[in-house]
Amino acid sequence: MQDKQPCDGKELICINVDKVYDWIVKENSFDLSPTGAQSFPRVTAMTNLEGATVTCDVAPAASNPIIILHREDRPFCIDGKTVCLQQLTIQKNFVVTIIVTLPNGTMFTSAEIPVSRCEQVTLCAPEGTEVEVTYTELDCFVCTTGRLTAGDQTITFGALSLSVTTCQSIQSTFPVTVEFLADFCEPREEIPTMCPAPMRPKQCPSVFPHEGHGHGNCCH
Repeated sequence: MQDKQPCDGKELICINVDKVYDWIVKENSFDLSPTGAQSFPRVTAMTNLEGATVTCDVAPAASNPIIILHREDRPFCIDGKTVCLQQLTIQKNFVVTIIVTLPNGTMFTSAEIPVSRCEQVTLCAPEGTEVEVTYTELDCFVCTTGRLTAGDQTITFGALSLSVTTCQSIQSTFPVTVEFLADFCEPREEIPTMCPAPMRPKQCPSVFPHEGHGHGNCCH
């Protein structure tokens, strides 16, 4: 084994990183229409929903936000050469919440509504690689609501339609160990702090002490 000597004060370092095999940015939107009475824990049958506005929010599911359902090798001709890429079927899991705001500002938030959508992407993602999806934009807006009817901890929408828009960064990765020459970081110098000099409040010599009271300047 040949010794590898440091060069110009640099140290040969090995670190563990995730190698990016492939990376795409993709936009995808979808609609959903929840049906039936939706759970709103604070709503009662006496809640007046006249004039209420309806908005929605969406976030990745806390558990298993991404599931690779299928991975299939596919040949593609790129720049005159045949390469083997993988067609991935990805299931993306979200939770959607509906927010109903009354004219007086009172807000009611629904229970989380689980939503799943599948899509196919083509990546260099051979067996063993992981697929990571990062949302650069994830937004939800309400298309239609229909008539709102309050019930016991529920709201029924006459024609609820929501749209979800996603801009996503999709990467296939695999952990690797790499080596390179690097300088070790040095701590910066501490910023010196000085204790301030004792401060005295402003005095009022025109008032005290003064031999002849009443001859000082007046504030207008």
